[in-house]
Amino acid sequence: MINLDDIIAIDFHTHAEEPCGTHADDGYDDFQNAMQAYFGAKHDMRPSVPQTAAYFRERKIAAVIFPVDAERETGFRRYNNEEMAALAAENADILIPFGSIDPAKGKLGAREARRLVKDFGIRGFKFHPTMQGFYPNDRMAYPLYEAIAECGAPALFHTGQTAVGAGMPGGNGMRLKYSNPMYLDDVAADFPEMKIILAHPSFPWQEEALSVATHKPNVYIDLSGWSPKYFPRILVQYANTILKRKMLFGSDWPAITPDRWLADFAGLDIRPDVRPLILKDNAAKLLGLA
Repeated sequence: MINLDDIIAIDFHTHAEEPCGTHADDGYDDFQNAMQAYFGAKHDMRPSVPQTAAYFRERKIAAVIFPVDAERETGFRRYNNEEMAALAAENADILIPFGSIDPAKGKLGAREARRLVKDFGIRGFKFHPTMQGFYPNDRMAYPLYEAIAECGAPALFHTGQTAVGAGMPGGNGMRLKYSNPMYLDDVAADFPEMKIILAHPSFPWQEEALSVATHKPNVYIDLSGWSPKYFPRILVQYANTILKRKMLFGSDWPAITPDRWLADFAGLDIRPDVRPLILKDNAAKLLGLA
C-alpha cells in the first residue's frame, strides 16, 4: 500500500502504454509517433508498467495509471485490464490502477467494471470521449456509470484538445466535440455520488470546465497534458482560490514527464499553502488514502 509519508506527490494521470498497443498493423505506432512529435519528447513513449513504476518510485511520486479502451473506435488493440491490475499490484507501493471500458458495451461493460473493482483491485475508471467516440452524457454510457457509482469508484474523463491525433490526416478521425466538459455537467447532476475528474486544461472550453467544477461538488480537475507555463490565467486564478481543494497534479506520462511538469509548476504563481493541496493532499483525500 502507498505510504503518504514516503511520497512527495500523487500524479493523477499516467498512461499504461507498452503492452497495450504496439502492433505494426493497427496504427498505434503512427499515433504515438505523432504524439511524440507534438510534445517534442526525446524519451521512450512506450514504457512498460514496471518501467513506469520504477521511474515514479525513484522520484517518490505515486501514480494513477490506466489504459484506454478505444478499440471499437480507433482499432488500437485493447489493453487487458486484468493484466494491468496484476502489474500494478506488484508495484502497489507506487501505482494506483484505474481500468478502462468502452461505454458502448452497456451492461456487459457494467459487469466488467464491478468484477474489476471486486476481484482485481481497480480503484477507478478512465474515459476518453475523443478516442472512444461518444458524448459523455449519452444514455448508452449510463449502465457503466451506475456500476462505477455503486462501487464507489471515481471516473476520470479526458476533456479539451491535447495532442491526440494532432497533426495526423483528419486528426486521425478523432472529433474534438466529444470532449467539451459541459457534457459532464449532466453526468455530475445524474450521478452526484460519483467523483468525476475533468482531465487537462480544457482548451478551448476552460471556462466551461471551471464552471462545472465550481457548481458540482463531485467534480474535480486534473492539470495534466499541458506544461503549467501554458496554463491560462483564469485556471491559475481558480486554482489559487475557490477550486484550490479540487485541483489535482497530473503529468500525462509518458507524453509529458513529471520532471518537466513539476519544474514548470515551480515557476507558476501558485500560493505556498495551495501547492501541497494540488501536488498530493487533494488526490489523497479523493482516493481515500488520507
